[in-house]
Parts: sequence; structure tokens; C-alpha cells
Amino acid sequence: MFEPYATRTHEKMREVLMSPDAPGPAIHYHMIRGGTDKRNITIWETGTVGNEYIKTYGHYHVDELDETYWVLEGEGIILQQKLVIENGVPQIDRVEEFKAILVKAGDAVYMPPHHGHLAVNIGKQWLVTADDSPVASSGDSSSLPVHADYDMVKKMRGFAYYVVEKDGKPALIPNKLYKEVRKTDFGGLPTK
Repeated sequence: MFEPYATRTHEKMREVLMSPDAPGPAIHYHMIRGGTDKRNITIWETGTVGNEYIKTYGHYHVDELDETYWVLEGEGIILQQKLVIENGVPQIDRVEEFKAILVKAGDAVYMPPHHGHLAVNIGKQWLVTADDSPVASSGDSSSLPVHADYDMVKKMRGFAYYVVEKDGKPALIPNKLYKEVRKTDFGGLPTK
């Protein structure tokens, strides 16, 4: 039976954090999954783990699936990246295009097919989004949805850049596991 409520715990998030041993909240974000008939709602905790802002795990959609996020509350950053494809195979350590998009309540962001994405809460209040991804769980509510590939993100311990707090503001730090990032749009964010 499909269970709509799921959480992403600190223990699970350690797989993709810049500093996996840093303390963090028991739950990083809450999800109410709509299945194929309703929109999904995601609610992020505030704060940081080490100096990295609370984020979603991140994933790449399977097949030609696209998605739109509507920001209902708060402020954040959406990270998108498209991997280099060679002979039809994604190169998980090489990024064709990386983009950081600052968002606030009232904004909408389109996630194109074949682009990985994650969202980061950079505000002092909940970040709340709705999305139109047709989430179907492969079993219990804590499992990862079958419409997405989380394994490539896990193997690289996150995306090509981490969003960290520097002097009270967000900045980007490169993930050194990535060998190449060809094209970047940092959305005005500084890099360290």
C-alpha cells in the first residue's frame, strides 16, 4: 500500500554531505508524496550541517521525465546539473552543465529531462515546495522513488558543488570528486 508521508533522515543524508560526520537534525526534510494523481509537498528544516545548508538528497530522473517546482514558502537554491554522455552512458564524475538558481516564495523552476536536481534551504524559516513529479514508491514510504536515480549522486557524495554558509550568506564549494564541469551558471553566488 502506498504511504504518502516520508522523511529523509540525517543518517541517510550522510551519504551526500560535504561533512558526513558533522551533527545535524534527525530529519532534514519531510515529503508528502502525491503518487500519480496529486502534487508532492516537501518541507525542509532550517540550518546547516557543518557549514553546509540543509538540502535534499538529489537525483536524476529516469527516461524523459521532467518536473516543475513551485516555491510556496521560504527561500532557497535549486541546483541542476547535466552529466556528460559518452556512447550513451552518463559519466558520473563529469558535468556538461551546472546551474544554481536562487528562489523565493512565488517562484517556479522547471527541471528538464536528464538534469539532476536538488534543493537547498538558505532561509531562517521552512522552505516549502510543491512539485508535479509522479512519485511512486517501490514499497515502504522511506524508500527512494522508482522514477529517479539516486545512486549516481550517492557515488559522488553529492552534486558538483555544495552550498555552504560563508559570512552569513550562501556560497558554492566544489565537490573534489568531480573531474570536470564544462559550463557553469552560479546565479550570482560566490565560489570558494
